[in-house]
Amino acid sequence: MPFQTRITELLKIEHPIIMGGMTGVGTPELAAAVSNAGGLGMIAIHNAGSPQEGRKWIQQLRHLTNGKPFGVNLTILPSMGPPPPYMEYAQVIIDENVPIVETAGSSPQKFVSLFKKAGIITIHKCVTIRHALSAERYGVDIISLDGFECAGHPGEDDVGNFVLQAKGSNLLT
Repeated sequence: MPFQTRITELLKIEHPIIMGGMTGVGTPELAAAVSNAGGLGMIAIHNAGSPQEGRKWIQQLRHLTNGKPFGVNLTILPSMGPPPPYMEYAQVIIDENVPIVETAGSSPQKFVSLFKKAGIITIHKCVTIRHALSAERYGVDIISLDGFECAGHPGEDDVGNFVLQAKGSNLLT
């Protein structure tokens, strides 16, 4: 039986399960399986290799989900050389009318207003309360608090999920 929560209502999903972007394995096939099972499947657009290939992945995911909600993860990381084309990825997400975007890795500030203007629901993955409070100020719709045990996005402070979730429930709106 489907749950009814603020998350399921906002994202129009049956179960309050959100697949993270998951670098390496966040593909259209896996995301479609999650969405088709009633959760929110999400691709990591950078896994596609380029904005043009990311567009193809979004189109493939849309086809595989047959109208079910899905999302796209835009992981924003510092780089040693030229940065990835984050703004091009963001424009593809907007042009393809992606319903939900998850940002992670760095401040989403310059992307949130773009996505919100396009009517996209925004999630920001945070590993500290400080980052979550900033993301709230930027206007994201959902904060994903990820503790040290979450794997691919452990952050620098090594705070576990139980501590992070308890503190977040008291300080975030």
